[in-house]
Amino acid sequence: MLSLRRGTVTAIPEIHEELIRLEVDGASTVAFPRLTGPVEVGDEVVVNVQARELELGSGGFDVLYVNLTRGLELAPDEGAHVMTLPYTPLQSAARHVEEDGALAESLDGMPVVCCSLHSQLAPACAGLGARVAYVQLGGGALPVSLSDTVRALKREGLLEIAVAAAPCFDGDVQAVTPASALAWCAAQGYEAAVCSIGPGIVGTGSLLGHGGLAAAVAANTVAALGGAPILAVRMSEADVRERHSGVSHHVRAILDLCLTDVAIAWPRGQDAPDWLVPREEVEVEGWREACARLPLSHMGRGIDDDPSFFMSAYAAGKAARARLG
Repeated sequence: MLSLRRGTVTAIPEIHEELIRLEVDGASTVAFPRLTGPVEVGDEVVVNVQARELELGSGGFDVLYVNLTRGLELAPDEGAHVMTLPYTPLQSAARHVEEDGALAESLDGMPVVCCSLHSQLAPACAGLGARVAYVQLGGGALPVSLSDTVRALKREGLLEIAVAAAPCFDGDVQAVTPASALAWCAAQGYEAAVCSIGPGIVGTGSLLGHGGLAAAVAANTVAALGGAPILAVRMSEADVRERHSGVSHHVRAILDLCLTDVAIAWPRGQDAPDWLVPREEVEVEGWREACARLPLSHMGRGIDDDPSFFMSAYAAGKAARARLG
């Protein structure tokens, strides 16, 4: 069941073209204006309150469902007919890249960093430092526009475009599948790509029931298309949960599902578990300076709280950079 309530917009503290942070009767709310239209103080709205009421980790805010004042009878994008979120109450037509030109038949060796968490995206891009495209996969937040990290990476010149691969939506461009998203990136001349889930992660505490397995989907797809998949290893010195202490059990699950060889980037000089083989040791000297201007945060921990987490993602970016010649 949807948990909806009616309210009034009481404040709008932050506005971006693709994301608005507002308050509805004092409660923090996000709105996606490309989906639900513009918002102004005083508007009568309906918001989805379920995640906040369930006190989920990612549920510190409500989501605007419909603006009753100025969000009704909105016209679809011109020329769009393929639906995002099809057959759900939020289905909407969007132009897809597959409709607007040929896709590359091969990635032709293009390196692609495969991340299991959105918090790995920034350090991976810092390690790459090339003409990079981001492809967001299902497993976390679906709207690409929710990511403050994507906006920061664009400002720093470390990311050029964000592609939403269904079921994700609201990126700079939209693709039907991860395969077509990557083939489009190659056709557009991007030198490398980073694949990840959106902010947050769907998780159940089980080995297979988590959104991080999107990294295995990405790695298999990249290899099948003739690219070079590189896994960003999830590791932590600060996570108190046994399954995520050291190298996460998610990494083992991802590797077990990879149907082909995938490069496992590893920071040179760091101790690694015996089962994590074969590893590609990467020199990561200067990684802190390279990441200094970026928003690094994982489970509320920053660069000084859990450096190995960010260092390992940076190593994956460096491994991808080395393949660019």
